[in-house]
Amino acid sequence: MSAGRARVTSAGGLRSRPRGWRATYQPDRRRSWLRGMLASPLALASVAFLILVALAAILSPFIVPHDPRFIDPSIRLQSPSASHPLGTDELGRDIFSRLIDGGRVSLLTGFVVTLVSALFGSLIGIVAGYYRRLDGVLMRITDGFMAFPGVLLAIAVVIAFGPRTSSVILALSLVYIPTVARLVRSTTLVIRELPYVESARAIGQTDLRILWRYILANSISPLIVQCTFIAAYAILAEASLSFLGAGGDPEAPSWGNMLRDGQRLLGPAWWIAVAPGTMLFLTVLAFNLTGDALRDALDPRTRERRDDGVAGM
Repeated sequence: MSAGRARVTSAGGLRSRPRGWRATYQPDRRRSWLRGMLASPLALASVAFLILVALAAILSPFIVPHDPRFIDPSIRLQSPSASHPLGTDELGRDIFSRLIDGGRVSLLTGFVVTLVSALFGSLIGIVAGYYRRLDGVLMRITDGFMAFPGVLLAIAVVIAFGPRTSSVILALSLVYIPTVARLVRSTTLVIRELPYVESARAIGQTDLRILWRYILANSISPLIVQCTFIAAYAILAEASLSFLGAGGDPEAPSWGNMLRDGQRLLGPAWWIAVAPGTMLFLTVLAFNLTGDALRDALDPRTRERRDDGVAGM
């Protein structure tokens, strides 16, 4: 029985861990995917950009040169200058200050939506994939949510609960939870049939321990990659809802609100829409590039298949 436990708790489920496994295996594995990330200049640039944007958003009350909500009609629609690097809008508000402050809403929405979607989606996916009797019920419910167009479902939720940031977070979480649930379910269906999971059942491991220690632990890599894309989609969706007037506070600085205000003045004051549009594009692109790099680093076989395909062309 002790030998069986040694086999079950091994890294691959087939042989016992050598002495000092935690001190050697885990750091080597961690260094392997870190080396993969460091080998990609685009990934490094993307991560550095995201860190810079996050720090600017967090420290915005202390670093913005002007009050982002202050209205000064005497300087309305001024082009970029030394005092206003990105110009002013139709109410005389500083675009640069609003751009930095608006990142707080967009990044907060993306972070919270990703966290909520990962938590609830993982729970639903693991339960559905591990317990066959619950699979049909839970998956049909998620299919029902996925049948609605994401933007229309989000608009309906925001209208029902009012134009607040919390309503936008709830709406987008309902949109992306089914995506995470189906991803985790697919990995659970594969992992639950592996020999070390069967061995864990044979020696009397509880379902909770198996789900936590074996199935969820081996689903983390694809989940992390998916979370980077969900963060990008959530930021883009929040801007889309704000642009359509179904976002949070319409007077609060956010990239979507700035795009909505600037699209009416693209001719005489192009900078009002170009600044938030460029920031939104760069942020979403950085998340996508980071997700691609993480996918290649955590699963080198994906990169090898892609390189072989390119070489074959």
